[in-house]
Amino acid sequence: MSNNSWRDRLRALPVFGHDLPGFATDAAPADPIDLVTEWLSFAIDDGVSQPHAMTIATADADAAVSARTLILKDLTPEGLWFSTMANSQKGHDLTANPNAALLFYWREHGRQVRVSGEVSPGDRTIAEADFLQRSTEARAVAIAGLQSGVLAGLEQFDSAVADARAILDFKPDYVPDAWTAYLVKPMTMEFWQATRDRDQIRLRYTRTDGGWARELLWP
Repeated sequence: MSNNSWRDRLRALPVFGHDLPGFATDAAPADPIDLVTEWLSFAIDDGVSQPHAMTIATADADAAVSARTLILKDLTPEGLWFSTMANSQKGHDLTANPNAALLFYWREHGRQVRVSGEVSPGDRTIAEADFLQRSTEARAVAIAGLQSGVLAGLEQFDSAVADARAILDFKPDYVPDAWTAYLVKPMTMEFWQATRDRDQIRLRYTRTDGGWARELLWP
């Protein structure tokens, strides 16, 4: 298939197919955590698919960037939380460069939330509680091998997971030392709303010494 035909096919795809929620920026709260709470709650209540899924981008010591999608684990006044193994690629990235960018995209509502901020490990008790809330299979997979490491074959995976299940059978409350809950403390947050009449509305919050500054952005 030629590049031109792909361009035509992609251009013809619909983007937003129904009514979109409004965004009264003048009424937006002073704290962006309150606004992301409002938008996320609406997405959950309205049946948006995977409303807690977010893309996280990190950069290593050489400034090489990588991104992946994972699940938001908590939302607190301090910021946004996710969990992973500290010896994974993103864990190594965050050790070298403790900054990240997050992106939520709720297609059904024509909304995005962009977050950039500083990342720090949370208290060990938070990581342990999070890990023990995972399913047994998810815990076994996390224990089995080095996340993002090279896998020799599926047989190696199956064998390692079986060994990990045996560990959990013997010690159900086992939590690997590398399992870490990370807090993203936002420095900027941008709320993006698609509209029928203006194309899009963008509101950015920037952290200041005294709180948050707000400003509209050109589409």
